[in-house]
Amino acid sequence: MTTAPTPVPTSTAADLSGGGGTPGTATPASPAAPTANRRRKAGTRAWLGALPLMVFFAVGFGLPAIAIAIGAFTTSSDAPNGGGTFTLSNLTASLQGGYLTALLGSIKLSALTALVGTVLGLPLAQAVATSRWRFVREAVQSGSGVLANFGGVPLAFMFVATLGNAGEVTTGLGLKKYGWSLYTFDGLAVVYLYFLIPLMILTITPALEGLRVQWREAAANNGATTFQYWRHVALPVLLPSLLGGYVLLFGASFAAYATAEAMVGSSIPLISMQIGDALSGNVLVGQGNLALALGLDMIVVACLVMAIYLPLQRRSAKWLS
Repeated sequence: MTTAPTPVPTSTAADLSGGGGTPGTATPASPAAPTANRRRKAGTRAWLGALPLMVFFAVGFGLPAIAIAIGAFTTSSDAPNGGGTFTLSNLTASLQGGYLTALLGSIKLSALTALVGTVLGLPLAQAVATSRWRFVREAVQSGSGVLANFGGVPLAFMFVATLGNAGEVTTGLGLKKYGWSLYTFDGLAVVYLYFLIPLMILTITPALEGLRVQWREAAANNGATTFQYWRHVALPVLLPSLLGGYVLLFGASFAAYATAEAMVGSSIPLISMQIGDALSGNVLVGQGNLALALGLDMIVVACLVMAIYLPLQRRSAKWLS
């Protein structure tokens, strides 16, 4: 009869069990520790990568915003009682009379142009996203990027030369007899659409490209028409992106200044025009900080716009990612 040899614990097993433990009860090292270390290092590198942007944001936006807020709630340096005194008169004056009319005028113009830009930009972006030719998509997107940033005096001059009272298109087509005038609220809205529609194309095209072919095929297999597909599938998915694009267009129109100043001046009440007049000295003595209060009003409206835009963008990304 043969006796089986008694197992002898190896050094490796002893090490794994803590050096003097029972053989066969070794506890393997937890993989969570290295993973946590890698995540911690990746998070640190991400913060370091974002540090220049954060510094730029703090210097370029944070400090001016703080200076505007302080100036809006203090008296001007040329005030009869001296500058630097806390007051609410600047903010109160910015929400009364002609300044309130200008603020409402800017909101009205921005809301209208953003709506028209969204309605017209969506089908154009869909045509670009479904184009067979890649060079067409790239050319339209490149051109939209240029036109979305084309503004100021050059844009005003282009429209004055074409659609002004003596413009080539106005005289050639006889638009004046139909009541056309570029220097009105409607004329300014047309000019704004020149850069808002390309901006909408840039904004909504990635969302349109994120619509999956399987969704359309599934709808077609179930007998849905094209209208029913857009009504019940595509538009509900795109709705957050559409609303986000509308908000973005609203903000771009709300902040526009140079084009309106070169075309209509103060004939159309806009908040950006009122700020320009205040900064150029067109205010009463001692109310120099009124322009800062008007700027604070614009910052509040812009913050409200971004507060709507960011959640919509995150909700859209969940569907289209």
